[in-house]
Amino acid sequence: MPYVNIRITREDATAEQKRALIAGVTELLQRTLGKNPATTVVTIDEVELDNWGIGGLPVREHRAALAAKDAPR
Repeated sequence: MPYVNIRITREDATAEQKRALIAGVTELLQRTLGKNPATTVVTIDEVELDNWGIGGLPVREHRAALAAKDAPR
């Protein structure tokens, strides 16, 4: 019984988008590993942006730094 946990930042993912993630991961496990979709469990955890960090920075600051780096000069 495969168990997949997807963690995303809480940024208004719709029920339809979550449904697509669950279906896509389930199909991938079936196609790639021959796993039974009836026993495949997928959970989605939404994490507040203040609780997510990348490269030593809170995600908002990390994104701002990337945007500043990519901004035309």
